[in-house]
Amino acid sequence: MPRRLTGFTPSGNLHLGNYLGAIRPIVAEQHTSDTVVFISDLHALTLHHDPAEVRERTLEFATLLLAAGIDPNECLFMVQSHVPEHTELHYLLECVTGYGEVQRMIQFKEKARRQQQVRTSLLTYPILMAADILLYDTDEVPVGEDQRQHVELARDVAVRFNTRYGHTFTVPHAVNPPVAARVMDLTSPAEKMSKSTSSAAGALRLLDEPNLLRRKIMRAVTDAGTTVIYDSNQAPGVANLLDILGGCTGTQPQHFATQFDRYGELKQAVANAVVDSLAPIRERYLQLAAEPSHVRAVLRAGAKRARDLACDKVRQAKAAIGLLPS
Repeated sequence: MPRRLTGFTPSGNLHLGNYLGAIRPIVAEQHTSDTVVFISDLHALTLHHDPAEVRERTLEFATLLLAAGIDPNECLFMVQSHVPEHTELHYLLECVTGYGEVQRMIQFKEKARRQQQVRTSLLTYPILMAADILLYDTDEVPVGEDQRQHVELARDVAVRFNTRYGHTFTVPHAVNPPVAARVMDLTSPAEKMSKSTSSAAGALRLLDEPNLLRRKIMRAVTDAGTTVIYDSNQAPGVANLLDILGGCTGTQPQHFATQFDRYGELKQAVANAVVDSLAPIRERYLQLAAEPSHVRAVLRAGAKRARDLACDKVRQAKAAIGLLPS
């Protein structure tokens, strides 16, 4: 059974797009697959951050993932920084990675352009991501196009290490996430809904109250016409609403295009579907958040399980590279 790994960086706010595209597929497959899920809090340190917010977001994301149905008895679930082998392997992999390989990463170029002072961790973050992947003998990494280049780097590093020092790492490959709704910003339907860059009005956040979700959807940008059609070029606002409705109900969005005469009717149906999907998660989150000690205990247990795997892999890597007896 191939092992599949997914990480969530605790910055911004988890939203409907994250749920439909990443969280819900994990929940659906965790009982029949070998799954690793982790909160990548170290990745949140590559840009300017508030330490208190990183701590709060890490616990919030962990609680939300549990509330959404992640089962720590069925998958390996932990926080990245709770397993020090991530950073230990990171350095070993830096020793077989070229500066030019990380310097040409597209995300590094884009993020560095927006920073007055670029942190070295932003440059080396793809190597840490490679360590995250290789530490657990991961076979598959579900990623969008923006992260595919990082998985290719992990592949290159694994092959190079294995070739130079003997077989140590499973060579991973990127896989397309399960087909999910393309969820765009409600106020700017030409842009993807984002954890960090979408405005409060543009994102349907997992912790939004039901009435707030409804208000956001009823105020969502539509289009100049009056006919409900599914055409992301001519009517991107309406197409986004249809995508959201299709994603929440598990139905092709085109199916709904002929069922509504007015935008208001469509928005009402979308609001009902979104609330039905997200309200139970928020309710369960509030229950879990009232007992943070339980969530922390789950994370401690996950870190212990993870270290049992990670320690062996780091020992193999250290022996192979010359730091321990082979």
